[in-house]
Amino acid sequence: MKFPKLWFLLRPSEWLLVAFFGFIAAITPFFPGRPNLGLRPLAEFIAVTAALALLGSLEKDRRAPFISRLRDWLPILFTLLAFREMELFLPLSYDGQLEAGWIRLDRTLLDTWNLRAGVESLGPVIPLYLELCYLLVYGTAAISVGILYKKGKRSVIDRFWVVYLTGTLLAYALFPYFPSQPPRIVFSGLDNPAVTTWLRQLNLSILNHATIHVGVFPSAHVSSAFAAAWAMLVLIPERKRYGWCLVLYASSVAIATIYGRYHYTADVIAGFGVSLVAAGAAILFAQSIKKGP
Repeated sequence: MKFPKLWFLLRPSEWLLVAFFGFIAAITPFFPGRPNLGLRPLAEFIAVTAALALLGSLEKDRRAPFISRLRDWLPILFTLLAFREMELFLPLSYDGQLEAGWIRLDRTLLDTWNLRAGVESLGPVIPLYLELCYLLVYGTAAISVGILYKKGKRSVIDRFWVVYLTGTLLAYALFPYFPSQPPRIVFSGLDNPAVTTWLRQLNLSILNHATIHVGVFPSAHVSSAFAAAWAMLVLIPERKRYGWCLVLYASSVAIATIYGRYHYTADVIAGFGVSLVAAGAAILFAQSIKKGP
């Protein structure tokens, strides 16, 4: 397959996916201390590129409407694959130096500035809300795409994915460089919430059985939630309430990660910083959105 032909087969968001998997394959030799790597990143890069090219070519025949709509949703699957791939960078051990530095800011925020006391001031009400926000991060992209469909904005869905994937994949790409464990593990029994809800138990169960363990910096929960917010603000300019509701939601996710000891404050700050890169992508689209899809 000639490169020029491949270029036109893929959507911009799909090129972002190819770039991510290609980047991960390229940096693999620079991490000799990660025993799980092998040739799998290279194999996944080839497989993802081939799959996306195949879908692009199929959209040109009679199955075009179905394939086109399928491609609107498939980034969800490829994002999950990208997330799982990061586990290949699992180190043999953690030295704990990063976490020892990060925990100081957490304790200032939780104890000195009374974040924990404020969250628990109404009993289980606010903790339950924050845990729900944390849980719903996994569906933020799908909900956003659904809103775009409902509002007749299907033509800008790929633009949403460009912004969302920028904020999400960039966070993933940084994981190998900051091997670390969450405060709930490194500082088990310390700084924990005084209120335990059934939603917290559900979130902990998901994290214990379905998450990766290579690193927590930056927080992809935070970066992806804010990236979705920035995207929706510019993609539905006539209904900015969707974007601002997502900004409020992403802010709640940021608080939830710190209060629930899922992330350090440093992870949250870095995740927000990563989302600003995605915001830059959203701003680049703003002018074209004003002219109409």
